[in-house]
Amino acid sequence: MKTAWRIIATFFGIGLAPVAPGTVASLAVLFLYKFIMSGFPWPVLAGILVFLLAAGTYASAVYSAEVGEEDPRKIVIDEAAGQFLIFLSVPPTWLNLGLAFALFRFFDIVKPFPISRAERLPGGWGIMADDLAAAVAGGILLHLYLFLK
Repeated sequence: MKTAWRIIATFFGIGLAPVAPGTVASLAVLFLYKFIMSGFPWPVLAGILVFLLAAGTYASAVYSAEVGEEDPRKIVIDEAAGQFLIFLSVPPTWLNLGLAFALFRFFDIVKPFPISRAERLPGGWGIMADDLAAAVAGGILLHLYLFLK
């Protein structure tokens, strides 16, 4: 069963990318969302988000305990969930998705307050929470831009 959790935590192995695994995972979600998932009905998208959140939290806790690190770079299910969350909030145009990608990655990398506080939660909760907070922060700025545009 550890293998299944490892697969989920690394987002099907994307976390094994040698360079910028979080960015690679975010890009994978961008293309999956744009070309496949954006046409799904809302209940299906909500189910995907719930799965990413629940399975991601547990898989992150299991995998981080297995390797003995608090938040290993190989865990990228948190980036997948955060990126997916911000994509759900905007129409899936290239401009919107590109801005959502850039804002999410910015907040996920820089982690300004209060995002930095979210990662202090224990285990898988902390691994997932900072990325969800980054998605919310990015989403707020994106919607402000779209409103003022």
